[in-house]
Amino acid sequence: MVLGRRLRHLRKEAGLTLDQAAEAVGATGSHLSLVENGKREPRLSLLSRLAGLHGATVEELLASEAPSRRAALEIVVEKAQRTDHYASLGLPQIKISPRTPTEVLEVIAGLEAELNRRMEEQAATPEEARRANSELRQEMKERNNHYPELERKAQDLLDAVGHSGGPLSHHAAADLADHLGFSVRSVSNLPHSTRSVTDLKNRRFYLSRARNPDHDPRSVLLQAIAAYVLGHGEPADYSDFLRQRVYTNYFAAALMMPQKETVKFLKNAKAQRDLAIEDVRDAFGVSYESAAHRFTNLATEHLGITCHFQKVHESGIIHKAYENDGVSFPADHTGAIEGQQVCRNWTSREVFGVADRFRAFNQYTDTPAGTYWCTAVVEAHSSGFYSLSIGVPFDHARWFRGADTTSRSVSRCPDPSCCRLPSPDLEADWGGHAWPAARANAHLLAAMPSGAFPGVDEVEVFEFLRSQEH
Repeated sequence: MVLGRRLRHLRKEAGLTLDQAAEAVGATGSHLSLVENGKREPRLSLLSRLAGLHGATVEELLASEAPSRRAALEIVVEKAQRTDHYASLGLPQIKISPRTPTEVLEVIAGLEAELNRRMEEQAATPEEARRANSELRQEMKERNNHYPELERKAQDLLDAVGHSGGPLSHHAAADLADHLGFSVRSVSNLPHSTRSVTDLKNRRFYLSRARNPDHDPRSVLLQAIAAYVLGHGEPADYSDFLRQRVYTNYFAAALMMPQKETVKFLKNAKAQRDLAIEDVRDAFGVSYESAAHRFTNLATEHLGITCHFQKVHESGIIHKAYENDGVSFPADHTGAIEGQQVCRNWTSREVFGVADRFRAFNQYTDTPAGTYWCTAVVEAHSSGFYSLSIGVPFDHARWFRGADTTSRSVSRCPDPSCCRLPSPDLEADWGGHAWPAARANAHLLAAMPSGAFPGVDEVEVFEFLRSQEH
């Protein structure tokens, strides 16, 4: 099509009709028309004669860029009409002629580009999801996972309800909703694809009455409040969806563990060389995972400690991770770490083999990136057991409870000989004599859930809200 538009452009510049140009190169007008419309490929001999007619070289005729803005628009519209996507819309074909206004082509090309953009962004593939995760993780690393603007907003809201300090109770969380002009309703029929539903029309926060061990109702309410206060709307794309979720969780954590009180608590513990994530958990009545995340928000900014966090499934697969201390997480060629397998010798894997799960397990690990001290616990979830670990470089370990541990391991990963290859005797016994059936989860191959809010059934949500008005 680009070649055809270029030939038409040159012919018109030369003031030749289709028949005149065809006669000059020994072709028919109908044949040359098919060439100019991008429906027939010319032979090299004809192409050479056309180049001579227009005082150009064959290479110049075959250049990839369109000869003009008008020609580029014609090509875009022609290509769009030949796609399965266009056919599925049931729209008529547009025959482009010299009389077709350029503005019409601009509109059609713009609409096609926007349709494609929305389809690609809302139906994010696993690769796009990993890319979005990687970009967001890099942003968090550059900011040391600390967002002062969110801390200020959270403190302003706490001040508005007269919260004097310390942990935020369930009653105080409900006071925050009241202050914002919302009521809190617990229902037994909350849509199964949601944790909460915010009704902006009637100013209600709907929470599930059912008992779910994976979600603290106080945390769920605070996340709904956070989304409202931060003005989150329908995500523009999957990347925006992830960013909203991270900011919402951060804001909710800043309400449950206010910065001023939490930093004071951590600084006192550091002064006594007795930092422990489980103490933050117990002091503020939150989960270990929430306490660990909050530690990463404040450790570098207020304690001068770089760190890393991991949430690892019992299968060894990374579920979540963050670092600003230089630790080398396993990653694929795109830089994504979610779904990658952690070295068997890291604390986040070793903890699964520890008999005592009442206390945290501490270990030093020598890695190619340096020596790290890590503390980890194992928590049950509806999808299995997960280890939650916080790690710091060797020089920072002295501030933590458990720094005197004698547990030590060595990791040479990503060297395959570290833990990914069987030992020589195992290879000799079983090499070529085993064929395991892998458990391949369907979500690893499928596209991300589509829709404005990925994974949420909007029809079910809207029907639920309608039912609550009666």
